[in-house]
Order: sequence, then structure tokens, then C-alpha cells
Amino acid sequence: MEVQTYRRPPRTILEAYKSLPEGTMAQLINGIIRMSPPLMDAQAVILNEIAQNLHFFIKNAHAGTTRMGLYDVYLDEMNVYQPDICYISKKSMHLIKEDGLHGAPDLVIEILSPATAKYDLEDKKDVYEQYGVKEYWIVDPADSQVTGYTLREGKFVLLMNSVGKIRSELLNWSVEF
Repeated sequence: MEVQTYRRPPRTILEAYKSLPEGTMAQLINGIIRMSPPLMDAQAVILNEIAQNLHFFIKNAHAGTTRMGLYDVYLDEMNVYQPDICYISKKSMHLIKEDGLHGAPDLVIEILSPATAKYDLEDKKDVYEQYGVKEYWIVDPADSQVTGYTLREGKFVLLMNSVGKIRSELLNWSVEF
């Protein structure tokens, strides 16, 4: 007779999130697992343009590292995000573990989609602010509208609104798309 072994069921929402198959497009937002839709073409084009430009800038400046896409950022037991693009400074590289970043990135860029815009504009913005993300950029691919926030005295303040341009104070870097 063959003995079967069973894994115990997840006991926390974080355990449930971590048990999802590798590559699952999902985020844990305020204790709820939210599935993310695949990128639309306009999102993918903008994401690639910004991510490549930022990656080469950071690499050439030896200023840390960047991550994009299906990369987990663990902020707490109720919030694990997969930002479209994030920058991690040299000073924060110790937060990088095998399964993702355990702590706040220095800079986050989110490309809006109709399905996730509310989370990027509200829930995630509040949590990024709470955990000390130094700059937060939101890009709307529908009209290339960009809104940037910088962290001052623990609160996000508007850095700039523009069309088709990000200009980071933190990195002294800009990109047009």
C-alpha cells in the first residue's frame, strides 16, 4: 500500500500567496491576492523604453540595480507587490533575497492598466509612502500622462506632472518616451 503525503494548507494569506505557481501575475494588496492581467501593447512599449533607459543609466553609474515585471517586493505580511519597474540603491542591496526584495525599493514606476489603476493610484501609493519609497512614478499609457511623487518628511508630495517624461530628482535622471 502506497502512503500519500499531503502538504499542510497555507495558514496565512502570505503563505497562500507564496504557494502560487512560479510566474503567476498576482500581487498581495492589503491582504487580498489580486490577479494582474497581461500587459497591453501600449503598456509593454512604454515599460520597455523606461526600463531599458533606467537600467543602463543605473548600470553605468554603478548606483545599484533595477528590477521589472514579475519580481516580488515584500513590504509586510499583507502587501507583496510586483511593481512594473523598481530601482534599488547600493545602500539597499542587502534587502535583495532569492525570492525578491524584502523592504522598500528606492524608486518605483507603475504603468497603469484599467484593471490595476485603482490599486496603483490609491492602495499601493499609500503603502509605498508608508514604507519609505523615495520616489513613485505613475504612467498612464493612454495619454502618456506622468505623475511623480517624492517622499518628504514621510509623506508623498507631488514632484511633477508631465506628458511622456520622467525626471527623477533622486537619480538626477530623465527619460522621454
